[in-house]
Amino acid sequence: MKKNISQATIDRLPLYFRTLRLVEDEDISIISSDELGRRLDITPEQIRKDLATFGQFGRKGIGYYVHDLKDNISNILGLQNRWRLAIVGVGHLGGALANYVNFASLGFSVVALFDRNSRVVGTAVNGIRVNSISHMKRVITAQAVDIGIITVPAEEAQSVADSLVAAGVKGIWNFAPIKLTVPPTVPLVNEDLSVGLSALSYHMSQE
Repeated sequence: MKKNISQATIDRLPLYFRTLRLVEDEDISIISSDELGRRLDITPEQIRKDLATFGQFGRKGIGYYVHDLKDNISNILGLQNRWRLAIVGVGHLGGALANYVNFASLGFSVVALFDRNSRVVGTAVNGIRVNSISHMKRVITAQAVDIGIITVPAEEAQSVADSLVAAGVKGIWNFAPIKLTVPPTVPLVNEDLSVGLSALSYHMSQE
């Protein structure tokens, strides 16, 4: 049965994972919740509570073994599944994502690219051929794509989402500035870059 875990806890897990990777690169083998909290500006109590949701990982009086905790969080996040990605919309943002080297280090691989611009279709980005959107279902099936990434204009995003769902993707990462409707069985994460930038503008304007 799926656990009822707060979204806030889920949102903090990638932060823990990223920080533990950096700590491991520093050749630190053990870390306390106090030190982890200091690096993340999160209280040690919150960290211990979050991790206790998934099991017992630390040792009292010692702390957390960095490598083991990193691997455990990786498994909780499902990164061992080696998810396969398709990007729809190979403009500036889509092209940048196709070239993003950290996808591979996290266990994700971009295996398909799509665009409707005839000048882009047939070209290659990071060694991956750009396919026509009209071939989406066939290519996604052939490449066993798990996650669709939408980087098209807002007015095209819903039809792209519909096509991705029809093609059988398991999740969607949406960068288009519009609310999408997808079946409840398909997890959807929205990344509106303008929201973060506008929030930054607000905070700067209050100074």
